[in-house]
Amino acid sequence: MVLDLVLIGLAIALNPLPVTGFVLVLSSRNGVWKGLAFLLTWLATFVGIIAVVLLMTGGEPPAANSSPSTAALAVKLAVGVGLLCYAERTRRRIGTPHRSSGFMSRVERISPWSAASLALLLQPWGMVAAGAATVVEADLAHLASYAALMGYCLLASSSLLTMELYATFAPRSAAVRLGRLRTWLEGHQEQALVSLVLFLGLWLVGKSIYELTA
Repeated sequence: MVLDLVLIGLAIALNPLPVTGFVLVLSSRNGVWKGLAFLLTWLATFVGIIAVVLLMTGGEPPAANSSPSTAALAVKLAVGVGLLCYAERTRRRIGTPHRSSGFMSRVERISPWSAASLALLLQPWGMVAAGAATVVEADLAHLASYAALMGYCLLASSSLLTMELYATFAPRSAAVRLGRLRTWLEGHQEQALVSLVLFLGLWLVGKSIYELTA
């Protein structure tokens, strides 16, 4: 469980779509407060999903080869296949011109409430679903499971949390560096997304098939 949560958490943290959206939020007027609304909603989503999963399992992992265990693996397999399809679709779009300036200009003028809604919109829900299917394995009888779940939430939010703290305590320096990050993402977002999604998709498919057939 721990390795899966680490890989999924890293993939979420490095996903260029929410990172780009968060950079735009921070670049707006009073961006620190809007970024805080975005970040709190982002974290609350993870905590809420984990809480729902643990309520369903009672904090005990399902027995091996049981229906719940098989269903969780099937979900991870389906998510993995979906990520691979998404990676291929995105790869084919690389180099194709598309309009994003309108979206960017709207993000730069959003309110804190809209920033919170944007956090929900930009959640990589496929990866989040894979994380939820992994959380099914958590055993709350052991302290290590609490640490793993907390670490997963923090890891998945680490890139946003780092940018929020940077913008809060070093606003001038952050404005320059985040501007550079935004420029880089605008030129390399799709390539980075394909690599990230492809890696996680292959991992989920390979491991799920192995566990289903073992």
